[in-house]
Amino acid sequence: MARRMICSLALLAGLSACGQTDLERTTTGAVMGGAAGQVVAGDPLTGALIGGAAGATCRALGTCPNN
Repeated sequence: MARRMICSLALLAGLSACGQTDLERTTTGAVMGGAAGQVVAGDPLTGALIGGAAGATCRALGTCPNN
């Protein structure tokens, strides 16, 4: 349980903190999501897709710190 929580927090930090452009945020989100997906569920592809989508849309949603 603690490992999942740590991985989730690392994923959120990675998604919210890295990148000045949409492409950088998408790439960072995909990498962090893939790593977290592998550790938490053994499914890096799904994690990368979710992380990449979150990184790509964070500016439009107003959730990026570098808006």
